[in-house]
Parts: sequence; structure tokens; C-alpha cells
Amino acid sequence: MKREIRTVVYDEDLQIEAYRFEGFVRPFPGHFHEYYVIGYIESGQRTLTCKNQEYAVRPGHILIFNPGDSHACVQSDDGTLDYRGFNISRDVMLSLLGELDDKQAPPVFSQNVIFDSETASCLRTLHDLVLSGSREGDKRENLLLLTALLVQKYGQPLPCCIPRYSEEIQRVCRFIQQNHSKHICLDQLCSCAGLSRSTLLRAFTRLKGVTPYRYLENVRVGQAKKLLEQGVPPIEAALQTGFSDQSHFTNYFDRFLGLSPGAYRNIFSRKK
Repeated sequence: MKREIRTVVYDEDLQIEAYRFEGFVRPFPGHFHEYYVIGYIESGQRTLTCKNQEYAVRPGHILIFNPGDSHACVQSDDGTLDYRGFNISRDVMLSLLGELDDKQAPPVFSQNVIFDSETASCLRTLHDLVLSGSREGDKRENLLLLTALLVQKYGQPLPCCIPRYSEEIQRVCRFIQQNHSKHICLDQLCSCAGLSRSTLLRAFTRLKGVTPYRYLENVRVGQAKKLLEQGVPPIEAALQTGFSDQSHFTNYFDRFLGLSPGAYRNIFSRKK
């Protein structure tokens, strides 16, 4: 039988806990928490009981528990539970809402079990960043985006669907392209678009497929490629395109292109 593995990480930057359970067969008896729990089922099927309702949860399901929601679960197949999730305190949730829409009341989520591929993708991306100990700038953007998706889709009262702000997002993209070598913060992008943080993050990610920060890094790498092709040394290319240091630049460049800046530059040096 697969060995049970439990991984717990506290992210000091975000002030949230990330959990990873692998190979679990044990049941979880009825209990509740003082914080919000947002989880994702990777594998295994379970019978979940929450607030006098019973659910059959399976891979792909997102679980959301408000503070005080009593719940219990037990394995319902011959497999094991693989689960990832976050624990978010009331204070941190209020702080996130303040960053998004200046709301002061803590949210109450209307559903405990949902199937939502958009939200699941954001949750898994953020979870990987936290467990890997990443210090990347888009980690907080992903947390804000996850919060915005959950609150706008499943908070009470349920809001109307967000419009697709294509013109505003194109304006933000132009701003990023023109200022990629400078420090750019989320507030600047919100001011440029005339949108709230919540709306900007959701609209931008839906239209572009990445967060604003990830889009900025793509633009920087693209501009750095042009400099390297001209023979500019990697350290100069890093500084001219807004990367904080050469190590940061090299990590991103290798991730996007599969080779180091120096190796890429050498391709064009040999051509010359």
C-alpha cells in the first residue's frame, strides 16, 4: 500500500498554510476549523459530510469550508486520497478582500463542493509555487486571483458575471510593453485600466491566459532575446530589461526557452 505522506508549508510572504496529503486512507472524523479551507482532490474518491449534506467527491473537485463549517469524510473506493489545500485565516482573507475591492465583511461561501477548471488551475499553480518555496512576484497575484474567483463566483450574494474588458486589458498590455524595464506594480496596472484589482486579475488572466506579472516576465524575456541576438552580454541584457539580477534572469530565460542566456547568445555569435 502506498505510504502516507503529509507535507505542510507555511508561506511567510502570503501568511497562509499549504497542505499536501498523499496516499491517505484514514477517515477524517467530524471537525471544524477557525479558518477557511480551500482544497483540491488529486486522486481518490471520498464521501464527504458537511452541514448535514452528503457529497461524493472525486478527482477535480474543489472543497471550500468556511470557518466553523463542520465536516467529515471517509474513503469510498479502493484507492487512496491525494489532496492539496490551503488554510487561510479570517484576518488574511479580510486583507485579501481589502486589496481586491475594499470589502470589510468576511465572505461566506455558498457551496462546499464545486467543479471549476479555471479555479482549479489557479489553485494548483499557487500551491506548486508555495510548496517549492518560490519567491516569485506572481505568487501573490495568484493568491489574489484565486480569492477573486472564489468570492465572485461562490460568495454570497452571488454577483453577476464579469464582462470581458478587452480594450482595458489591451491598454494594460501596451503599458507593460512600454515600461517593461521599470518596476511595475499591480496598482499602476489598475490605474491604467481603470479597473479594480479583482476585475483586472480575472479579465487579464482570461484574455491572456497568464497573470499580469507572468505577462511582464514574458515581455522582458522577449526583449532580452533581441539584445542577446545583438551580442549584448547576459548581465547587461538582464539589467536593461528590468530583471533584478542575472540569476533571476537566467532562471526565467531557461524556463521559457530551455537554455541559458549565454548559450542563446552564443548561437548568434557563431553565426557572426
